Amino acid sequence: MSQGLAARLVISVIISLSVFWPGTPAPAPGPETSEQQPAPRKDEPLDFATYRTKIEPIFLKVRENGVRCYDCHSTIATRLRLAPLPAGSSSWSEEQSRKNFEFVHQLVTPGNPSVSPLLLHPLAAEAGGDSIHTGGKFWQSPSDPEWQMIADWVGRDSALAKSTSRDSDPPSKDALDFQSFKSTIQPIFLKQRPGHARCYGCHILSNRVFHLATLSPSSTDWSEEESRQNFESVRRLVVPGKPKASRFLLHPLAPQAGGDLFHSGGRQFPSYEDPDWITMANWVRSAEIATSPDVPSGASAFLYVTNSAGNTIDVIDPSVNQVVQVIRGIELPHGVGFSRDGTRVYVSDESEYVLSVIDRESAKVIKKVALTARPNNLAVTPDGKLILVGIRASSGSVDVIDANNLARLKNISVHGSVHNIFVTPDGRFAVTGSIEGKIATVIDLEKLEIAWELKFEDGIRHLAFEKNTDGSTRRIFVQLSGLNGFAVVDFAKRAEVGRVQFPEQPGGGFGSSEGRLGTPSHGIGVAPDGKSLWVNSTVANGVFKYSLPYLKLVGFCALPLVYPADRAPAGAIPDWIAFAPDGGRVFISNSGARSISVIDAETLRPVAVIPVGEVPKRMNTLVLH
Repeated sequence: MSQGLAARLVISVIISLSVFWPGTPAPAPGPETSEQQPAPRKDEPLDFATYRTKIEPIFLKVRENGVRCYDCHSTIATRLRLAPLPAGSSSWSEEQSRKNFEFVHQLVTPGNPSVSPLLLHPLAAEAGGDSIHTGGKFWQSPSDPEWQMIADWVGRDSALAKSTSRDSDPPSKDALDFQSFKSTIQPIFLKQRPGHARCYGCHILSNRVFHLATLSPSSTDWSEEESRQNFESVRRLVVPGKPKASRFLLHPLAPQAGGDLFHSGGRQFPSYEDPDWITMANWVRSAEIATSPDVPSGASAFLYVTNSAGNTIDVIDPSVNQVVQVIRGIELPHGVGFSRDGTRVYVSDESEYVLSVIDRESAKVIKKVALTARPNNLAVTPDGKLILVGIRASSGSVDVIDANNLARLKNISVHGSVHNIFVTPDGRFAVTGSIEGKIATVIDLEKLEIAWELKFEDGIRHLAFEKNTDGSTRRIFVQLSGLNGFAVVDFAKRAEVGRVQFPEQPGGGFGSSEGRLGTPSHGIGVAPDGKSLWVNSTVANGVFKYSLPYLKLVGFCALPLVYPADRAPAGAIPDWIAFAPDGGRVFISNSGARSISVIDAETLRPVAVIPVGEVPKRMNTLVLH
């Protein structure tokens, strides 16, 4: 490799060598390599829309060694040439995607994945891949979900699949249960649903991605061998543990319920509540994800999302906008915080009335600290020494826990049950908000006693702080029950000094059918640079951005709609706001849509929607140092 080319590398030479396909000489360095153009592609078309939504994101995924395909293939002239991303962007424009698509097309033989370099080069040699790919072997077998997804796009043949029998595959943690499939899932394919042909009628055709073995004339069920074949066909359409990310469940689901727009077999399942859909979802959900609970080591920040109506906490890598870890077994998780060194995660558990302490890497609960009563939100002081848990009892209080020995130091009584609790940026005070008590309580954290209180005419939902140049607290922005906007509190004056109402347009008209007019606005946050305030609106089904310190409206971003069967679209019911460490992206928890919206903070345009668990609410960003 020439010195000129080596100088262009942004990662180690060893990894960079991986970008040259075997037998392909490295192009000479120079300006012409950066302008390399794709050769005219073959006549067989490949679907660009599928490529852009499902295949191209794989190139941006961070691997175990901390490197993405993009890191090499956007900086060095290779047969797979990816366009450099614009500054501040996490995805390609349509024009750039089309250029990428043309290069990818040269590495694919449509209808024949087993001879396509795109699938063979990163595949383990023992599974039929190329002998070496020094960028890493991402797929250990053709059963890997990513390999299956690309193979389905290319147009599956069975040559490689047949060469890798199920008996030769090493057992994996994410294996879907075959016996459950055979006894509970497979009969659904033969079921006569009112007004529908059976799944079996179409899926015995050879051109179906989901292919079922043909029953012999006298048989009403499949043999063991045939069932195994059906199982392997279904398996590649499933993301273990993630029903709503599995094509197997989304393709036959009605569009208004969140399914694919068209299924040539019709809308077999009208909603998530269909008993057969639930059966299949439970089967998929029961499978453990192979990479969970371990978190990838290459990321520098993670977004933790508590699924308030479930028993999981989803962990998102903001660099790829994907769930990379699932913490399980905490029923009704509410607030989430972290130890100062990032090794432990704290979660308030409404089911057991405890503070669960979790080892971040293993996602295992290592200790449960008993609380005085049912908790709501929690906060951790900036120095990491104290964990403060709001107690949602009629006689409200705050449990103060020593983070060093995980023992409760004190219970501070306040007026009104505590819904949320926050620590001021300078770490000197904690502020609680009570819905029932309609009161904010400021606690001196040095004395661990109440400093002052402020009454409102409505319940307090959420708070955010603006700080002075010296780090002290300047203002509190307060969301109240029934207020489609927020109140402004001068911290030094200890008084409310104003209110901001959201504009009438966009009004949206949401919140009524969802039963949320009592909480027209929930979720508020000041950006990391302190220059903007972001506020959710249930009524407008979106988030407003205001400049600081003048509170001038900057713009608005709409959130996803929910499409219930036979009813008008509903709002996503935004609940919480979090930020990427650099403030470039804003995360909104859509509690009614089971998702997290990712928004570009500069353009106010949605970047991604990340599926998560049931009723996601509280979020917190962990930055690793």
